[in-house]
Amino acid sequence: MKSHSCRSIRAVFGVLSGLACIAAGAEWLHIVDLDGAKVGRPINTDTISSIAALQQLKIEVGGGLRDEASIKRLLVIGVERVIIGTKAVSDFEWFKQMTGKFSGKIVLGLDARGSKVAIDGWTQDSPQKLLEFAIKAAKLPIAAIIYTDITRDGMMTGPNLKRTKALIEAVKVPVIASGGVSKIDNIKELAKIGAAAVIIGRSLYEGLLNLRDAIEAAK
Repeated sequence: MKSHSCRSIRAVFGVLSGLACIAAGAEWLHIVDLDGAKVGRPINTDTISSIAALQQLKIEVGGGLRDEASIKRLLVIGVERVIIGTKAVSDFEWFKQMTGKFSGKIVLGLDARGSKVAIDGWTQDSPQKLLEFAIKAAKLPIAAIIYTDITRDGMMTGPNLKRTKALIEAVKVPVIASGGVSKIDNIKELAKIGAAAVIIGRSLYEGLLNLRDAIEAAK
């Protein structure tokens, strides 16, 4: 028996997941490189490249993007847009430069605990306030803002509709909701308040939501 590296195993499961999304009618796939987020640079680019090679899904990727070279590498292998969170908050001037160089290819990832933005894999609260920072960033040529209420992420308790709505009303760029979605009604509620899209993860893995039904509800 030949041995397989963890990276090759991840690539196999990544492609299978991508194929499942395509079969359900998905157009976009949201990927977070958790290994990359821990070390501050993309790690699972081989897996991401394998999914991008299918050329049937638009892919957005976040996790550990802290330099221009990493952004370029992901875009070159076929990623449609990249998500930047911590570095955008800690070095806004750099973020501004990147949005100018990669106009329409960068998404701002805003993870928040209450009204404060969280950084470094949610381990620290920034002094930046969610709405104030979002308004400032929305003046740049970004593709969208992904808002995650980290107190709800993975908790299956429903999204933070009040704060999501406030963010949608405060900026003119598309707002993507993330965190807490566990049923079709959550998706319908987010659509009703103007969310451009919603990210679902755990509810899919645990079988609480059917992807095809979720996509239909989002329409």
